[in-house]
Amino acid sequence: MSDNRTFTAAMVQMRTGLMPEPSLAQATRLIRQAAANGADYVQTPEVSNMMQLNRKALFEHLQSEEDDTSLKAYRALAAELGIHIHVGSLALRFSPEKAVNRSFLIGPEGNVLASYDKIHMFDIELPDGESYRESANYQPGETAVISDLPWGRVGLTICYDVRFPALYRALAESGAYFITVPSAFTRKTGEAHWHVLLRARAIETGCFVFAAAQAGLHENKRETYGHSLIIDPWGEILAEGDVEPGIIMAKIDPAKVETARRAIPSLQHGRRFGVADPKAGPDHLHLVRGSV
Repeated sequence: MSDNRTFTAAMVQMRTGLMPEPSLAQATRLIRQAAANGADYVQTPEVSNMMQLNRKALFEHLQSEEDDTSLKAYRALAAELGIHIHVGSLALRFSPEKAVNRSFLIGPEGNVLASYDKIHMFDIELPDGESYRESANYQPGETAVISDLPWGRVGLTICYDVRFPALYRALAESGAYFITVPSAFTRKTGEAHWHVLLRARAIETGCFVFAAAQAGLHENKRETYGHSLIIDPWGEILAEGDVEPGIIMAKIDPAKVETARRAIPSLQHGRRFGVADPKAGPDHLHLVRGSV
């Protein structure tokens, strides 16, 4: 392990398939490679176990958290390698009708330090006809999650969450130095928004951002953007992937968080405010925490 001041972070870029077993084998190989290269913290992308668009096939292969073979394997691997493994997310059975998109932070003894259920559901229709209805299969989370690493606090988020900046400010105000955004961005939305959104989240919170991504054309014919990123608190990209499975790594100095926050102390300058006409606009705009 690195000393207490700095550590090495690695993002595992994957092309998850339809079934958990080959996806686990792919991730395991890349995690071992990252650990051999000195990584202390390794993150995998969103839905590391399987990417199924067909509801029937998805539910046939879902397992509960207690029974999930991928989670058990990741826990054993973290203990074997003596590193922190952050499973970006797994699709797990929540109820007979719903799955859950759940992230797991696993410690070097193989214990689950924290888990987080994706709050914001990706329900969109793109101009080219591509559409997704995550809420049809998944139960959204309701609680933001922050946990402790040896080098500072970490806030857990997943993919589409990145478009909701109030979540990230709340995590930073709760002491996060690092924010995680494991993702499966579509190619189209990734080309348009991936870099600018992640850099903005880093800049406005003064946090490091760790974002492992899915990449390429998957078995289910979905195409994801890749370009896994490690970004420092000033918004500078420290490491970036391409469009193939692999790993990216960077040395992380937590002292950069305080340096960035002293330079621009926007977290200290936030003020409560009202809206002149709080009833204007659609109802969903008033569901954000702190709205009038």
